[in-house]
Amino acid sequence: MTAAPPETLTLERMPTPIGEALVVTDETGALRAFNWTDYEARMRAWIARHYPKAPLVEGAIPAAVRAALSAYFGGEARALDGLAWRASGTAFQLKVWETLCTIPAGETLSYAGLAERIGRPSAVRAVGLANGANPISLVVPCHRVIGANGSLTGYGGGLPRKRWLLGHEGASFKEQLAA
Repeated sequence: MTAAPPETLTLERMPTPIGEALVVTDETGALRAFNWTDYEARMRAWIARHYPKAPLVEGAIPAAVRAALSAYFGGEARALDGLAWRASGTAFQLKVWETLCTIPAGETLSYAGLAERIGRPSAVRAVGLANGANPISLVVPCHRVIGANGSLTGYGGGLPRKRWLLGHEGASFKEQLAA
């Protein structure tokens, strides 16, 4: 879902049950970034690197995007399906991100399973790196990727958020026991 660089980016801060979210849309209403306030510096650096000519202004995102996010956090796990997004990335990253969107709410997939879905079964590490570079977390559901043994693995928003998101969606996963 690539497109021309945005002319302007709008940032709205939204309270959620797991912290304040940062939601960034372009002038067409497409999502360009989603993150959490405790990772704001990282998100702003990514935006500056990928969209250097687009000013980031605080304001209101489109009502439809806000409504979908509110519905999701209100219990409608599939409310984010179909939200428009655009991201700057390599062809490989974009393929991984587009494929993440095929994992339905309530389901999970391993990194190896994701690599197989994109037709690159030996690219498990590269898939992991692309998954971790996803700028539109939640909507491009990188949190639905778990370890081959069903355990939680890294998430850019932190494992407590990943645990909450998967539980909210009704997905199964294994808790790792402390050693």
